Amino acid sequence: MFNEMLSYFLDPANWVGSASIPARVGEHLWYSLLAVALAAVIAFPLGLVIGHTGKGTTFIVATANVLRALPSLGLMTLLVLLMGLGLFPPVIALVILAVPPLLAGVYSGVANVSRATVDAARAMGMTEWQIVWQVELPNAMPLIVAGLRSAVLQVIATATIAAYVNLGGLGRYIFDGLAVTDYGRVLVGAILVTLLALVVDGILALLGRLVVPGSKKRGPKDAEASSGSAAGSSAGAVSGATVASTSAATTSA
Repeated sequence: MFNEMLSYFLDPANWVGSASIPARVGEHLWYSLLAVALAAVIAFPLGLVIGHTGKGTTFIVATANVLRALPSLGLMTLLVLLMGLGLFPPVIALVILAVPPLLAGVYSGVANVSRATVDAARAMGMTEWQIVWQVELPNAMPLIVAGLRSAVLQVIATATIAAYVNLGGLGRYIFDGLAVTDYGRVLVGAILVTLLALVVDGILALLGRLVVPGSKKRGPKDAEASSGSAAGSSAGAVSGATVASTSAATTSA
């Protein structure tokens, strides 16, 4: 299996064309980016409003927990039956997967801003809109970025299900490999998904250091500890989701 995987990577024919490795990576990133962007349109304003006002917290928490429990492959299969084949069923399933971590990051980040800071801003004559954008949002950035990283990792790891409805992406290697019992190709897909998720998470971690207030002032030990923790959680999320999608594909095959 490992020899077959290495042979696949070393074959120049697999690096050019519409079904090449770079093309599959681009398709996978497109599905993931589209899903996260649509989820952010839903989760970001909702999280800001709930975090600022404190209203609707119980309903949102309950809804987020329900969405987390939905199986992405099963949900996509149901959507295919209702909507037919195409891009919408897998993207909607991925959006539903991405909303809870994004919503939790925005809501908890805004809600955890010190009330004394918010009251001081009101005492200075700032409007509620100014308080949200100039006080709460900057202080909430660490948790917002953490929620974004979690959502992106889960979506990238689960976007392999798009291949189940004859779309592209790195899931093509997993589903096509299972269909012909070519486990070397399955391993190619699993490795590429894992590497892609880790690279994107590393980029988001670097961007997070630029937008999070005070992140540049942390000591080297604090930065190393934070990076190690993020890398560990990233690897766990990616490997778990990849195994889940592979298992689901094996069952369907």
